[in-house]
Amino acid sequence: MNETLVTIVGNVATQPEFRKTGSEVPVARFRLATTARRWDRENGAWSDGHTSFYTVWAWRALGENVMASVGVGEPLVVQGRLRVREEDRDGKRWTSAEIDAVAVGHDLSRGTSAFRRITQGRPELLIPDSPASVPAPMAVS
Repeated sequence: MNETLVTIVGNVATQPEFRKTGSEVPVARFRLATTARRWDRENGAWSDGHTSFYTVWAWRALGENVMASVGVGEPLVVQGRLRVREEDRDGKRWTSAEIDAVAVGHDLSRGTSAFRRITQGRPELLIPDSPASVPAPMAVS
């Protein structure tokens, strides 16, 4: 099977949501907005083009780390497998683009970030009263 791997640069458009599937596999989902910018020769300035929205799915540890690290409006670089879905809803044809993320990171051309490695399998590092029990970022020596 051929897969389309893409790298998308954009801003987080929705608060990431976390859940576990029926087989208890953790997954985070959020929308990523990306707007093309073009140089307008007539005006001598940059102008925004069309904004595209992608639904990003981050599975397992990546999803848990997205929940602990990503918020609305933050600039991200997302790499993953592109899926385009077409369906009929209420008599209208809908097309949606989704990305099964392999890697997610902050766009460091637009700000700074600090990496913190997490320790797996240590219940004392879980955030108390967290609905998803997402591990808290902890530094490892």
